[in-house]
Amino acid sequence: MLKRTFIGALSGLALLATPFAAAEARSLDEILSEGVLRVGINPNFPNMSTRDDSGNWVGFDIDIGAALAEGLGVEVEWVPTETPQRVPFLVSDRIDISLGALTRNASRAMLIDFTVPLHTEVLAVLTTDEVAGDSWQEFDVDGMTLANMRGNWTVGWIEENMPAVEIELVDTLADTVRLVAQGRADAIVENIDFFMAFTENYPDVNWRVVENPIFVAYCAIGVSQGNENLAEVLNILLYNMHSSGMVNETWETYYGAPMLREVVPTPFF
Repeated sequence: MLKRTFIGALSGLALLATPFAAAEARSLDEILSEGVLRVGINPNFPNMSTRDDSGNWVGFDIDIGAALAEGLGVEVEWVPTETPQRVPFLVSDRIDISLGALTRNASRAMLIDFTVPLHTEVLAVLTTDEVAGDSWQEFDVDGMTLANMRGNWTVGWIEENMPAVEIELVDTLADTVRLVAQGRADAIVENIDFFMAFTENYPDVNWRVVENPIFVAYCAIGVSQGNENLAEVLNILLYNMHSSGMVNETWETYYGAPMLREVVPTPFF
């Protein structure tokens, strides 16, 4: 996710130096021979991946991972991978690919390789038609209250970049949206894609996303460094999945709205 800054990436480097020794990754031939693709998923990140009432994994990443495995002609082994474990698990060959909203950045690319983008994350403003403002800067005014979640990296970003606002903190995505719906906050500045589904709980509120985003991040699939054949095949599968509309349709299924900035597929990767 966007909250993994360069400092966060350096923390990942420190992790690699202790419990996760570098190991030679399984090649594509070995994956095909063994008939199993080990897919790292974030177990605490709905609606990317979560367990249903029967204990089965469900979510955007689950559908995407299953489609990739089907394209390879292999079975899936889901490997729960907490946010800070995604890169170390690849380096130590505990997984073959990493999902879990893995944002591409230069510091991670020093340790792992990436496919073409799978989806985007948009840092933007979610508000209602009751609140004026056509850019995020116009929300940095006295009397403006922003809803956010305790512990989110965006709280610090807001404090640094929007010093005039007040911040009302809650514990969940649903509670954050509820504050705005009930008029107890004016807007949310966050990775808005993950909040859109909760707006459906308030059909009488005229929601709007400020058109100009603050930042667009591109999340891709992580693979072990040098595993070029696997990355190439995944890129071809992703091109087909994007071109058919499968990725965007799956996103809308789990997040209740289209991706704010869709990935445009290109055969040249």
